[in-house]
Amino acid sequence: MPRPMPFVREAGAGPGVVCLHSNASNSSQWRGLLDILSPDYRVLAPDSYGAGKSPDWPSDRRISLQDEVEFVEPVLAAAGTPFSLVGHSYGAAIALIAALAHPGRVQALALYEPTLFSLIERDSPAPNAADGIRRAVNASSLALDEGDPAEAAKHFIDYWMGPSSWDNTPDARKAPIAASIVNVRRWGHALLTEPATLEVFRTLDIPVLYMVGKDSRPSALEVARLLTGALPRVAVVEFDGLGHMGPITHAPQVNGVIADFLASQSAA
Repeated sequence: MPRPMPFVREAGAGPGVVCLHSNASNSSQWRGLLDILSPDYRVLAPDSYGAGKSPDWPSDRRISLQDEVEFVEPVLAAAGTPFSLVGHSYGAAIALIAALAHPGRVQALALYEPTLFSLIERDSPAPNAADGIRRAVNASSLALDEGDPAEAAKHFIDYWMGPSSWDNTPDARKAPIAASIVNVRRWGHALLTEPATLEVFRTLDIPVLYMVGKDSRPSALEVARLLTGALPRVAVVEFDGLGHMGPITHAPQVNGVIADFLASQSAA
């Protein structure tokens, strides 16, 4: 059986930068960043399994973040050596696992709220800061079982963006989000059961930009507390008034910080 290949957006030439998107999104969320970076970098933004134009997860086995890393391996290879990784939410979690898998190849990481909820579970058994996202995933899953993907998307989007966020989402954006939400159980499993520990991340000796929205959810903020205390070369940027979806809702603001960080690493 041929290896499934991701769809990739690509722009520019120069040092490689790979951008990994969040759940319920796709590589198009990085269009603005591609425009900013492409004069100086070769920027590649893949769609993850079941997102955008990429194929669905081809196995009955429950997916892991390592599976997601292996899926984008051709993109990482195309980025050359060294390359940098940019990630948001689920994509930032994939980026961290990819960096562990490629010591010496990854030059820097720019992360916006990686959702490695497994770190919370390992640090403090439930009830804990992951309770909210666990409830949202369960509610979304039940709605899917009842054949209502729009209701499933509502539970997920309202958790991350606040009550009525789904109702206020433009109709043109609702359809692709509802289509992607069929993967919510897979996302939850991958993020809540990831085996990488804080001790492993203490060995990740590369520059990391860790971005946080001050108005984000407790689950994301608790992961941030744990990871920023473990990563040895981390710089933290907190955005006033932004939540978990800051790279989408306030793309120019977040993208500018990412571009400045990458430029500082190129000059180092």
